[in-house]
Amino acid sequence: MRPPPKSHTIYSYCADPSQIEGLKWLSCYLTTGKHINLYWSVLTVLALLAITAPAALAFGFGGATAARSRIAPLRWIGKTYIAIVRGVPDIAFFLFFVIALDQGIEYLRHQALCPDWDQPIRQGNDFLVCQAAKMPLGNAPQWIHEVYGFGLAVVTFAIVFGAFAANVLFGAMRAVPHAQIETAEAYGMSPRQTFWRVVVPQMWVYALPGLGNLWMVLIKATPLLFLLGVEDIVYWARELGGTKTTRFTDYPHPDWRIWYFLALLIFYLVFTYVSEKVLDLLMQRLTRGQATTGGEAQRKAT
Repeated sequence: MRPPPKSHTIYSYCADPSQIEGLKWLSCYLTTGKHINLYWSVLTVLALLAITAPAALAFGFGGATAARSRIAPLRWIGKTYIAIVRGVPDIAFFLFFVIALDQGIEYLRHQALCPDWDQPIRQGNDFLVCQAAKMPLGNAPQWIHEVYGFGLAVVTFAIVFGAFAANVLFGAMRAVPHAQIETAEAYGMSPRQTFWRVVVPQMWVYALPGLGNLWMVLIKATPLLFLLGVEDIVYWARELGGTKTTRFTDYPHPDWRIWYFLALLIFYLVFTYVSEKVLDLLMQRLTRGQATTGGEAQRKAT
C-alpha cells in the first residue's frame, strides 16, 4: 500500500524548512511524502514489469499455439487475436479495453447482486449500477482502489504485448527445422509429443531476439500507466519538478523538471543496459548445442 502524501519528512530537523539550507534542505526535500510516492511509483513500475512479462508470454504462447492449431475455429481465434490487437494503436486499446473490462465486471456483479434493479444501466453517456456492484466499492480503502487499478493495468499490458509475443513465437515455431519434426514423427512420436519435445525446446533460440525487443518496448511503455489511473514515475517527475506554488509551499524551487527527467533517463538507460546483458547471457545459454550461428561459434571455440 502506498503511504498517503505528507508535507513533513523523516528527519526531525526538517520541522521548519525556512531555517535550513544546503544538503540539509535537500535531504528534507527528497524525503517528503510526495517524494516517497515517487519512490513507490518506481517499485510499481518494476512490479508491473515483473508480473506483466510472464503474463504476456503466457498470452503469447497460447495465441501462437492456437494460431498453428489443426482445429480451424481455434486457429481462427489465435490469428484474430494477433491481428486485431497488433492492428489497434496501444493508446486506443488501453483507453477502450480498461473501460470495457471495468464496466463488464460491474455489469456482471450488478446482475448477481442487484436482481431487483428496475432502472436502465445505460442512461445516455452514463453507466449506472447499484452501489454494491461498484468495483471497487466506494467505501473501500485507498489501497484497494490502487490494487484494482494496478490489476487492470497488468491485464491490459499482458493482452497487448501478448499479441506481439504470439506473433514472435508463431514465427519461431515455424523456424524450427522441419526435418527434425519429420524425424520425430518417423520415430513414432505423436503431434503432441513432437510439439513439446522438439518444437518448444528449440523455438526459444529463434524467438529470443524478438522477445528481447518486445521487452525493451514494454519498458518504454510503462508511462502509459498514467492513462490507466496509476501514478507512475513520469507523472511524479512532472509534478515534483515543476515550479512549486500553493501545492508545495514548504520547499519552493525553480522549474527542476529537466533534472527529474534526466534522472528518469538514467534510470531507463541503466535498466535497458542490464536487460541487454541478461538477454545476451540467455542467448548464449539457449544457443549452446543448437544448429545455429551462435551454437556453431560456441562449438568452434570449445
